[in-house]
Amino acid sequence: MTAHAAAVDTANPEAQVEHLGARLMEARRHVGQVIFGQPDVVDQTLITILAGGHTLLIGVPGLGKTRLVETLGTVLGLDERRVQFTPDLMPADILGSEVLEESEDGRRHFRFIPGPVFAQLLMADEINRASPRTQSALLQAMQEQQVSVAGHYHDLPRPFHVLATQNPLEQEGTYPLPEAQLDRFLMQVEVGYPERDAEHTMLLNTTGADEARPEKVLSADELMAAQALVRHIPAGETVVNAILDVVRAGRPEESHLEDVPRLVAWGPGPRAGQALMLAVRARALMDGRLAPSVDDVRALARPVLRHRMALTYTARADGVTMTEVLDRLCSVLP
Repeated sequence: MTAHAAAVDTANPEAQVEHLGARLMEARRHVGQVIFGQPDVVDQTLITILAGGHTLLIGVPGLGKTRLVETLGTVLGLDERRVQFTPDLMPADILGSEVLEESEDGRRHFRFIPGPVFAQLLMADEINRASPRTQSALLQAMQEQQVSVAGHYHDLPRPFHVLATQNPLEQEGTYPLPEAQLDRFLMQVEVGYPERDAEHTMLLNTTGADEARPEKVLSADELMAAQALVRHIPAGETVVNAILDVVRAGRPEESHLEDVPRLVAWGPGPRAGQALMLAVRARALMDGRLAPSVDDVRALARPVLRHRMALTYTARADGVTMTEVLDRLCSVLP
């Protein structure tokens, strides 16, 4: 059963939103007990999973990205695996391969051995260190929810989510993801340093004898039910127009903002609007609300659009950052 096909009680959606919203709030609270000082990162990652998408986590080492994936796997009741991407990693190392076996009667046959991609939650650590061929194999699996090995198709588990990480500092020997492949990620989440008070708490809680351990809160079936409910949450015309305004304002060909054509080389496509629509609905459900608002659009526009745009040479030469451009786009919202 896919997330889209999970049962949704259309006769009483308010009760289902209230119930699943409370369960998701509990899951968020349990994750926050293990991951300190990163509330926005936790929320945006949960929203991406709830919307049925994949997340690209950008941050220097030591900020808890691996621990976040492990914690989410436990709290959401998902089978979690991790792959460390390296230049010599081959597609078969991720997808799996067929091996030739011989039975007792001498007959030979091929048997498929699944790779680590056959997990419900896969951490692709430093995805930009793998070769383009290996990256494409994973990203194709993310898009099609199945893999092809030796001409045979194998369905991936449901639900299936990839949380990929990148180190923004060390770029030697890396293979940057092409724009078309970046678009496969619903959000690009920037993982920064925690505030002092949160880091103080983390130092005490993670170096003692009684370190907090994540606990299972949801099951895979509950998560898929919540993912199905996201697509039934209504979005008002005000929210739809807000999404269209911010997405279209980022396109240099049609933006009404004077500086966008000078600063933006290419802007977000229709898939960006689709991703933002799913994300704001998921945020509303996670808060136990029956419909999203323009505040949800304002809160999620940056992680949804950040990797779907590119700065011009002029913008980079002038020291303009993508964050500044995104702030300018969000200024069009009411």
